Amino acid sequence: MTLGLFTQHLVNALALGSLYALIAIGYTMVYGILRLINFAHGEIFMLGGYIAFYAVTIFFLPWWIAFIAAMVLTGVFGIIVERAAYRPLRNSPRISIMISAIGVSFLMQSLAVLIFGGIPKSFPVPLIFDRVISIGEVSFMSVSIFIPVLTAFLLIVLQIIVRKTKTGIAMRACSTDIPAARLMGVDVNKIVMFTFAAGSLLAAVGGVMWSSRFPRLEPVMGMMPGLKCFIAAVIGGIGNISGAVLGGVFLGFIEIMLVATMPALSGYRDAFAFVLLIIVLLVKPSGLLGKYQIEKV
Repeated sequence: MTLGLFTQHLVNALALGSLYALIAIGYTMVYGILRLINFAHGEIFMLGGYIAFYAVTIFFLPWWIAFIAAMVLTGVFGIIVERAAYRPLRNSPRISIMISAIGVSFLMQSLAVLIFGGIPKSFPVPLIFDRVISIGEVSFMSVSIFIPVLTAFLLIVLQIIVRKTKTGIAMRACSTDIPAARLMGVDVNKIVMFTFAAGSLLAAVGGVMWSSRFPRLEPVMGMMPGLKCFIAAVIGGIGNISGAVLGGVFLGFIEIMLVATMPALSGYRDAFAFVLLIIVLLVKPSGLLGKYQIEKV
């Protein structure tokens, strides 16, 4: 493999891994506070892409306004999902909440088929994301540069919120002990609502950028990326924001390099992600940056 070809694969791996990281952050934020795997997160990712699509094609909004609208509306939808499907079951056994999350996932897929139609749609990629950049032997789309930069920016903003603001302190308190946080005056419902909104907003960013890089919208588009991003969160250490980003980038790098070095195995790239999950759970169940915790019954 030449240096130019390796650089080409490295750019592609960084772009794909950054997309995984954006979506994985939502998984890890919700799990960090509620110990809940939001299996509907992939469908929220899908919804963000569709909202941006219709904002551009029906309402003829500029692409940047359409993207902001997609983030805001998807964040609001995340709050609605939390209020309707998860909050009533918060004190129930965790298996009940997990079944509810799976039900929300399938419900959203079915509603997407009914509302948006089952025929795939071509996403209107903005010109700023559709330019070809050539540096020597390396050529890539400009969106491949925007994605890692945007992911890094959002990660920095999120870390500032979590570490430097009162809301972030309350989030960390809830992730440690919700009853104790309540006794200290923390409004747990508001913190959970903020967490779902922030996670859904990041999923929307991921959905829009994913659609810009792979311009094909369909109701089931969130299923496999959603599962892979859950795997990325587990690899990095679910509950740890930096770990989710690390796990996403790591998974993207492994996938791209696997296909690049062994093209005959390209059809097994999805299966390889699940094999990697099993290996991590056997060798280091807490993930790369995760910590061992005693499970509360």
